[in-house]
Amino acid sequence: MNIVFIVVDTLRASRLSCYGYEKPTSPTLDALAGEGARFARCFAPGIPTTPAHTTMYTGLHPLTHNIVCHGGQVDLDRKIPVLPELLQNRGYTTAAVDNLYDIKPWLARGYEFYINPSARHKLRLLVSCEEINSRAIPWIKAHAHEKFFLFLHYWEPHTPYLPPQKYRNFYPKERDPYSSEHSSFAPIKRQPFWGMFGDTWFNKLGGEVTDADYIASLYDAEIRHVDDGIAEILQTLDTTGLAEDTLVVLTGDHGESMYQHDIYFDHHGLYEDIIHVPLMLRHPKKIPAQGVLSHKVQHLDLAPTLLEAAGANIPPAMEGKSLWGMATGQTDKGGWNRVVSCESTWQAKWAIRTETEKLIVSREPDFHNTPPRELYDLSADPAETRNLALEEWERVDQLEAELEEWIAKGLAKSGRTEDPLRTQGITLGKRWNSWLASQRTKL
Repeated sequence: MNIVFIVVDTLRASRLSCYGYEKPTSPTLDALAGEGARFARCFAPGIPTTPAHTTMYTGLHPLTHNIVCHGGQVDLDRKIPVLPELLQNRGYTTAAVDNLYDIKPWLARGYEFYINPSARHKLRLLVSCEEINSRAIPWIKAHAHEKFFLFLHYWEPHTPYLPPQKYRNFYPKERDPYSSEHSSFAPIKRQPFWGMFGDTWFNKLGGEVTDADYIASLYDAEIRHVDDGIAEILQTLDTTGLAEDTLVVLTGDHGESMYQHDIYFDHHGLYEDIIHVPLMLRHPKKIPAQGVLSHKVQHLDLAPTLLEAAGANIPPAMEGKSLWGMATGQTDKGGWNRVVSCESTWQAKWAIRTETEKLIVSREPDFHNTPPRELYDLSADPAETRNLALEEWERVDQLEAELEEWIAKGLAKSGRTEDPLRTQGITLGKRWNSWLASQRTKL
């Protein structure tokens, strides 16, 4: 069995047609999901990119592997095995076409072939799916006779959203995104993202955008763009005769907020838009086209799943649960009754998500002035617009006690005592302080 593991950066589940989105953003992914197993509720226990990928590679929760932020100073313990190494030990030829090594070196461990097309770009995340495919497709053809594990990381639809013109058809033609009648984009001007993306993005949009929905439509266009890129990979598997014995796994490392909760076109905040990601698996001979699996699953389940599929031993220390039995129809049991997520990049927060509720707890004040505790009834309020923390304070206390006990037990198991969100602190969020200071000097 070959394995092609695709991670689409910043891919929010609810913007895909197969997850209920009303716009046709993802015909290829819809078909892929329909040919195998689609998990309706997959969550990222750690965001953004670095914690998420470390979790996928190690099968450990961020609390355990201790990588809780993007751009942090903590390194992954070299004794912790990662998925590519384990598959290499199983006899797989391992390859990655990505540039995550630019972020942290352990994200390239275990690869015999590491191909980085982004080196041509000053801003590395501007590498396109066409460039990724121009390296990946020849590699597949050259190694078609080998048992391989190929990891592909696509940056679309990460900011800045600059899709090719032919995909920019998700904004209503009758609307003017530059009209003064709109004001939804104005609040970003009081955030550092306005300056961060000025020259690299906003100034390339043909005018001063006033409608945030226009920016959101470019996110949809980026998904449609990468969907076509993934179609080329799947077609290559077909033409090389590899598709029938290749496991294709696709997920996102985290989602994206359009402009909800005062978070404009970024991936911080532990709301559903950010932590709910797609997950689909296809293997024509082993995974029946069984539609939707509703179990709650997490990124940390991916490494044990791929190891079981490959016939490799799953290290006992891995905390994830293999999804292979559910995907292949051997069992209908599995998943988690609770998911705990964390972030320490722009905000320092923990969240505990049950079947119908979510509690978000802040370790320090954030720049969006959100309350220290947020409780949402996900059944009645899936968009998380009404914070029930003050009304349901007893339930908040119960969930917070459960969360703190879970954190304490995890730390004890790892031989640590202090919450990493407190000890490591926020990383990119420090830019907000610097930006605020720069604005004061202008006054």
